[in-house]
Amino acid sequence: MPAHGNGDPVGRSLLYLVVAGIAWGTAGAAASLVFRASDLGPLALSFWRCAGGLALLLGVLALRGRRGKGGAVVRPAEPRRRKVLRILATGVGLTVFQSAYFAAVQATGLAVGTVVTLGAGPVLIALGARITMGERIGRGGALAVTGALAGLAVLVLGGGGSGEVRPAGVVLALVSAAGYAAITLLTRWLGRGGGGGDALTTTTWAFAIGAVGLLPSALAEGILPHTGESLRVVLLLAYVAAVPTALAYALYFAGAAVVRAATVSVVMLLEPVSAAVIAVALLGERLTAATVTGTLVLLTAVTALAAAEARGAAARRRAG
Repeated sequence: MPAHGNGDPVGRSLLYLVVAGIAWGTAGAAASLVFRASDLGPLALSFWRCAGGLALLLGVLALRGRRGKGGAVVRPAEPRRRKVLRILATGVGLTVFQSAYFAAVQATGLAVGTVVTLGAGPVLIALGARITMGERIGRGGALAVTGALAGLAVLVLGGGGSGEVRPAGVVLALVSAAGYAAITLLTRWLGRGGGGGDALTTTTWAFAIGAVGLLPSALAEGILPHTGESLRVVLLLAYVAAVPTALAYALYFAGAAVVRAATVSVVMLLEPVSAAVIAVALLGERLTAATVTGTLVLLTAVTALAAAEARGAAARRRAG
């Protein structure tokens, strides 16, 4: 796995992000297959993802430490209280994000659950940054946010009568998006003061917090699946921990360290796109015209929001 650092060429970093986005898009598909083959619930599945991802990411950190710190980024010492806040908040946010996402996939399907989660996330981030940090959205950003909300409305209201879009699942997807937005906003706020910390180490701790926090709920829900396809379920759980968790996070951090944030946002749209393709092609989910229209409007608006962010960042650099 690639080490986290700033020495990777941009082309290779973009490839890392593409692979990470596609890999993340398969997490919901694997979850759908687990739900179909067993009685495992979303909280138990999220626990196994945290526990398995933790074990693998600890291995990644051990390998990185063995290679030495010659190319490591030197960061200022972070106050203990701030570090504890960052790790705990990231752990809680990550747990809410992925648990609500798996529940949304179970409730309303892979395609809709993923599109709503990943489409609403950037909108909540833009609004949250405006409210909590005074970041300007700008006219282009405001139009993009309005377009994203319109796409979400078409997706939910237009598909509501088809049985494919379920309000409870959409609400769970929005809760998941809120968890994702909270993590991003916290990272951005801490980064302003040079206290963002190492992303891979933070995520490893976050998975540890998630595994401990989810254990009681997973035990209550049923931590071990009852199924006649035990081998298949075990392989799917191993896949979720390895590919869309440990591998994807390692690739994402390596790529995001080099590529502009706005570009990263657009490339990560591969996740809902790949999830939608898998949902239709392999899982037999049906997308109505309203669902497709709402999805396209939502993803287009998110792309425009990333473009507005890029323009704003360029303007700030010129002004500085």
